[in-house]
Amino acid sequence: MTDDRTQPLAGKTVLDLTTALSGPYATLLLAGLGARVIKVENPELGGDTSRNNSPYYSASGLQAHRSSEQDMSVSMMLRGRNKESITLNLKTPDGARVFKELVGKADMIVENFSAGVTHRLGIDFAAVHELNPRLVYASISGFGAQGVPGSGKAMDTIIQALSGTMLTAGEPGDPPIRFGLPIADLVAPLYGVIGVLAALLQAEETGRGQHVDVSMLGALTSLVACEPFDAFETIGMPLRTGSYVPRLAPFGVFQGTDGWFALCGPTDAFSRHLLIAIGAPELADDPRFARRDMRVRHADELHAMIRDWAGDLPIAEAVRRLEAEGVPAAPVRETGQAVRDPLVLQRGEVEPLVHPVYGQADDLYGSGVPIVLSGSSTALDRPAPWLGEHTEQVLGELLGYGDEDIAALRGAGAL
Repeated sequence: MTDDRTQPLAGKTVLDLTTALSGPYATLLLAGLGARVIKVENPELGGDTSRNNSPYYSASGLQAHRSSEQDMSVSMMLRGRNKESITLNLKTPDGARVFKELVGKADMIVENFSAGVTHRLGIDFAAVHELNPRLVYASISGFGAQGVPGSGKAMDTIIQALSGTMLTAGEPGDPPIRFGLPIADLVAPLYGVIGVLAALLQAEETGRGQHVDVSMLGALTSLVACEPFDAFETIGMPLRTGSYVPRLAPFGVFQGTDGWFALCGPTDAFSRHLLIAIGAPELADDPRFARRDMRVRHADELHAMIRDWAGDLPIAEAVRRLEAEGVPAAPVRETGQAVRDPLVLQRGEVEPLVHPVYGQADDLYGSGVPIVLSGSSTALDRPAPWLGEHTEQVLGELLGYGDEDIAALRGAGAL
């Protein structure tokens, strides 16, 4: 492994017009890859909406309500890392002018306004592309840049509902199940970053940037379409199968005496060794279980045997016996356990959160950049900024503004 710690996107500048989760997660990843991310926040609205998400971290630790100006929301502590914050009111003539000057210094813009907002502000892709033809412009929205009838506004739960995701979990006949993880808000920015990086590579070849248009609905529905759910129903397989996956039997989540564990045995070899692990080696060559098609037909019987076996065992012992036979198995962990796994911490896939004043927060963790590169760093090692903390620095460094210029902009309500 080389000692070169230069980050992959070092030297690239992002103008970050995002708020809430989907956009800020995309720019967090770009920041972790080394880009200079300049977060442009509206001073009239108090900046990114996640600055006002409870809980807050204070001098005395976590609390539900902000009690001091130095308290910061955990959401911002997580999503704001490695970013610089400037305030800029894009609805004012001076604010719009300053932003367009910044466009000339940027390599990327990322925004997650509702469709049509950037056009009304005069900062849509067509407008800024004329100012900086090399610029890559990413939009992450609910339904795509073309918009839809009505407000066109969407949040994660709306997208989960429309994508079909809510009817992929649970038992047949159950009410829709909302994923606890805001999966639409997190999947769309992943596609956004992939698109940005691809467009950057092409811009280096052609000298021209392009519009990267990602919809939350499309991102999540594309994942639903990765599984042929319609085909399952056509041949009589249930769409919703609860804790088990009969078409891959043995496959599912089982209960022990002190918790739950998951196992996956979809191949003939895994199934054979699972039967040995549960003390039924004589069934390994039984026609009902020797081949997958027959295991699918007898899935309920097979899963019932595993359920009876597991019911008398602590999960650690059940997992030990399965792993001894090479069967993929693992305990079902609580989220608090999972984010404290020494392996993911060591790899930087989860990182401790740091408050800009109070330092490392006691027992608070946030997502890292889950990409380990052999020759460069992806660390998120700077705390989130205060609202407008870097306004003077950024306008001075990039645009050459002095104190009088900045004072005039403040007087005009642009900052």
